[in-house]
Amino acid sequence: MRPRSRRALGRLAVAACSLSLLATLAPAAAADGDDRDRHHRAYKRVGYFTQWGVYGRDFQVKDLETSGTAAKLTHINYAFGNVGPDGKCFLDPVPGESDPWADYARPLDAENSVDGVADTAEQPLAGNFNQLRELKARHPGLKALISLGGWSWSTHFSDAARTATSRKAFVSSCIDLYIKGNLPVDGARGGAGAAAGVFDGIDLDWEWPGSAGDTDTVFRPEDKKNFTALVREFRTQLDAHGRQQHRRYELTAFVPTAPAKIDAGFEVRKIMREFDFVNLQGYDFHVSGEKTTAQQSALYARDDFSVDGTVDAWLERGAPARKLVMGMPFYGQGWTGVTGGGNGLGRPAAAPAPATWAAGYEDYKALRKLADSGTYKVYRDRENGHAWLFDGTTLWTYDDPQVLRAKTSYIRDHRLGGAMFWSLDGDTADGELMTAVHRGLNRG
Repeated sequence: MRPRSRRALGRLAVAACSLSLLATLAPAAAADGDDRDRHHRAYKRVGYFTQWGVYGRDFQVKDLETSGTAAKLTHINYAFGNVGPDGKCFLDPVPGESDPWADYARPLDAENSVDGVADTAEQPLAGNFNQLRELKARHPGLKALISLGGWSWSTHFSDAARTATSRKAFVSSCIDLYIKGNLPVDGARGGAGAAAGVFDGIDLDWEWPGSAGDTDTVFRPEDKKNFTALVREFRTQLDAHGRQQHRRYELTAFVPTAPAKIDAGFEVRKIMREFDFVNLQGYDFHVSGEKTTAQQSALYARDDFSVDGTVDAWLERGAPARKLVMGMPFYGQGWTGVTGGGNGLGRPAAAPAPATWAAGYEDYKALRKLADSGTYKVYRDRENGHAWLFDGTTLWTYDDPQVLRAKTSYIRDHRLGGAMFWSLDGDTADGELMTAVHRGLNRG
């Protein structure tokens, strides 16, 4: 990753803008303010809701309502939909591969239902999908997208995208299942049109076309051109169905930070014409499996991965700023057995830190408790926009409200498309991180 180049330019632009405003007559200034207000309302605020979070974390769709988060979101990305060995979207009860019980079969009681009414045994749609439908009824402007793939379920994307015939079949299967809502029949659940209207579009989370991802994920050099063709096929079929429904369906993607991965898999100018926006990887720049502690989501970093570097990489390859949505982590990466003293950053570590759900990975709500415990000290690199916790042995790098305020300022200053969060179940019960982002994007 090349050194950052936009920070100084951004500060100069802000200064120049301030001088210009001071020299402008009052009526013109008011008009500029109206433009800013319209832009604020247009910021995307995209949160990933994890299918499996309803189990151990007990994070239900209703929690988005009680925390106040739903009112602050523009989009919910439902993670994830899977692609089978036959190159088609599927929803079968295959452990580790698909979970229709969580998606649409599981009954919710009144206490855990958005509308306060318990699901019945006879209704065709229950589970998370029905709760998303109820949440959208309360927030008519809120959109839900099905995210396809992710790190673990991108296995068969390359095969599905390989030919014109396979692409057509793949896209048709996904639209039939998630957009038309034709779910497999499971007792009283499912059937033709059972989930119609739940999803407002499709989010492609192929990790990664043209370069390595998870251990069993297939990738090929031709993925790059095939991804472009796949995006075009999704756009074509979504538009065709949208004309029948007299509406428009959105198409988005999660895209990488590393320039090598961008160049291996993405014809940026071509695909950006088809996407409504893309969500930039703004985290996991370094992970707990590495032998040295490091930042995972810094706004700026010299000669290292950073949010600013990611934005630069996509802009330089032809992406419009307004279609770039900045990814933000609602979790931290952690190491233990850290030696070398100091503030712990950039020091050798023995292993990923113990955590609630997976070693080296912890939700923000748990890290917030560590920060308040008095055992850990909070360290900040204010110039480069990141924070970490260190107790002398264990280090966690994470984003807190102060870091997110700096990132929302960056979004506004660079006129980006908005903010995305992985994942909503990592926030506090009162939506502390979501509130910080919402307020930051709506500052004058």
